[in-house]
Amino acid sequence: LVLIQFSLWNSFRFIAKPCAINLGIQDSGPHRAQPNAILEKVFTSITKSPDGKRLEGLSKQLDWDVRKIQRWFRHRRNQDKPTTLTKFCESMWRFTFYLSIFFYGIRFLWTAPWFWDTRQCWYNYPFQPLTSRLYYYYILELAFYWSLMFSQFTDIKRKDFLIMFVHHLATIGLITFSYMNNMVRVGTLVLCLHDASDFLLEAAKLANYAKYQRLCDAFFMLFGVVFIVTRLGIYPFWILNTTLFESWELVGPYPSWWLFNGLLITLQILHIIWSYLIVRTAYKALVRGKVSKDDRSDVESSSEEEDATPNSTKGVFSTSSNGSNRVNGHVPGGQWTEE
Repeated sequence: LVLIQFSLWNSFRFIAKPCAINLGIQDSGPHRAQPNAILEKVFTSITKSPDGKRLEGLSKQLDWDVRKIQRWFRHRRNQDKPTTLTKFCESMWRFTFYLSIFFYGIRFLWTAPWFWDTRQCWYNYPFQPLTSRLYYYYILELAFYWSLMFSQFTDIKRKDFLIMFVHHLATIGLITFSYMNNMVRVGTLVLCLHDASDFLLEAAKLANYAKYQRLCDAFFMLFGVVFIVTRLGIYPFWILNTTLFESWELVGPYPSWWLFNGLLITLQILHIIWSYLIVRTAYKALVRGKVSKDDRSDVESSSEEEDATPNSTKGVFSTSSNGSNRVNGHVPGGQWTEE
């Protein structure tokens, strides 16, 4: 199923690419560094970010000023980044998946008794039937998060790489563990709740790539509200309440109770961290008049922005001179990837 996810993503490019081109998104990458054998050897063999002493040595060797060498290394680090068109196609695929799986989950859970009464998650546990709809819902979610786990190592490294890595591990662990222990009823609630805000984030990125800044800001603000309400409100008072207290009351302290709830609490800690980053971004939006540069960015910012507009106000997803940005995952925190 993970391979199917990758195949669907590759096939989806044939749909997303024409949409991007119609919106005026060009398949152009960052400014490429001037060819230089000496600097290229340092970049590939020694360091991608030389310190002051090495910069001085290269300056004397090439008869270039230090600022020019620093600019070259920035261009070189940035030139391997994906183009805006590539990132638009990826976000469109994720938007389509998140939106589809969210509405599938809502439609499925609307008729499920445990959606309206969480105590139903534990009645007759663990002897609860696994329907085909429930099975496919679980397997699709598991395959998607495994694909995110693998793609994280090929994507641009972000400031929140470790946080996202922990998140994917915890999510995959929860889905697998709850399936093996037949905790699928409460598992569906967790999955649907997390999908509620993800498609809004991808919608904000799509609007940003297409340079609809107001629409991007509106989607991001809506994403922030939904994220905080679901992750800091509904999740602890609805999900954690039933897994910590109702399950203890109805089933008792079964052996897997500690591990299951430990993973759920780990997710809650990540929710708090991400919510802080979202609130900080929203605060910058109020101060500057629009959504400010997101704090969960690529490790590199574009040299053009650094050289030409170091103090300019940028949009939440601004990361490069051609307007490219990218977020891998769920939430903000620097120039964008995503999440």
